[in-house]
Amino acid sequence: MSSGGHGSATDRRLNALFRHLSSSARMDPQQLNSIAASPTSANQNDSVFSHVVRAPEDPILGVTVAYNKDPSPVKLNLGVGAYRTEEGKPLVLNVVRKAEQQLVNDRSRVKEYLPIVGLAEFNKLSAKLILGADSPAIRENRVTTVQCLSGTGSLRVGAEFLARHYHQRTIYIPQPTWGNHPKVFTLAGLSVKSYRYYDPATRGLNFQGLLEDLGSAPAGAIVLLHACAHNPTGVDPTLQQWERIRQLMRSKGLLPFFDSAYQGFASGSLDSDAQSVRMFVADGGECFIAQSYAKNLGLYGERVGALSIVCKTADVAGRVESQVKLVIRPMYSNPPIHGASIVAAILRDRDLFNEWTFELKAMADRIISMRQKLFDALRAREIWYIAGTPGDWSHIFKQIGMFTFTGLNPQQVAFMTKDYHIYMTSDGRISMAGLSSKTVPHLADAIHAAVTLVS
Repeated sequence: MSSGGHGSATDRRLNALFRHLSSSARMDPQQLNSIAASPTSANQNDSVFSHVVRAPEDPILGVTVAYNKDPSPVKLNLGVGAYRTEEGKPLVLNVVRKAEQQLVNDRSRVKEYLPIVGLAEFNKLSAKLILGADSPAIRENRVTTVQCLSGTGSLRVGAEFLARHYHQRTIYIPQPTWGNHPKVFTLAGLSVKSYRYYDPATRGLNFQGLLEDLGSAPAGAIVLLHACAHNPTGVDPTLQQWERIRQLMRSKGLLPFFDSAYQGFASGSLDSDAQSVRMFVADGGECFIAQSYAKNLGLYGERVGALSIVCKTADVAGRVESQVKLVIRPMYSNPPIHGASIVAAILRDRDLFNEWTFELKAMADRIISMRQKLFDALRAREIWYIAGTPGDWSHIFKQIGMFTFTGLNPQQVAFMTKDYHIYMTSDGRISMAGLSSKTVPHLADAIHAAVTLVS
């Protein structure tokens, strides 16, 4: 086209714009005033979200935010539950590196979408890991397992399914419990109530209160149970107590929903840490199980988890799965492939699996040793002629898993953060996995000072 063509086209656009502006100028004054008063034209620098207030930091993840801002060379983060080596470094398991290398070297692998329910082999092997390879429920095809976004996603998918399809929408959670539990279940559409669990006086299980509260729960209510290594207290029922809980729940038709975030990480044994779940499955009843591989395989950022629903019959399990898919599809469509492929490679290969159990036990044993070291250090502390830290600290080695519920109050926690640069949640929960032989004395000094100087 000639330059004259360009010019005429430009002229036409300018003329059209002039006519539009002229017509606007002839608008009724009230119309002009309404335009001027509109929020989008009043001040182009104003945001339509100016009314949004700043939300508080997450009580757990916010600890790390505060820790990262602290320039102190002696600062210590015991808030977030992530394993650290003796040198205080994040750990990638050797078996994970091997499995990843296998995946990278496999040129047949592609990056296509997974099905809505996730990687089939991962689902099958995850069910066997938590229920046992010889589980009658698996043998009878009464289990439906779907890959989800770690433990949190598994809980959320299960909760939304229950809110849509279960006759009782009340879930009882232990007091205390992981801070995200009440949020997940409430937003999924369930009504959250609590049952007594922890006894501050003994720093152990309030078993009688637990039985009373579950005994008075309405028939059919859902009950959240920590499979092992209760978070945040580290207090677990004994096998005999688990059996009492099972009998009570089955007699009232209460539906168990297990959160299994630490299988193998608590005692060092995958089978021992799954006993509570298997006890409930062995009686032929129904239950939900949310699994996470964040802790026991160190796959925190891969977000690998599974939801298993044990049903009465294979037919029911199939229909349940069809409805779970309708929960997942509009939520995140389908899960990521990489982390689940790592887990499947380790669970299917005998050599890799054995190597994993060895590394897993080493992590669990290091945490157990930190418990003993901290207890010994507290007994050895002395200040102002007071020998030994005041109080009974035996709960430190009686509790199990990643966390210890110290019994420190919020004022003492704040004192330790301010004066000793030690970061933890305000309820006094500390991650034993974040400790090392080098940092135990610093923590013991801080605890001793806190309980001695701060009421």
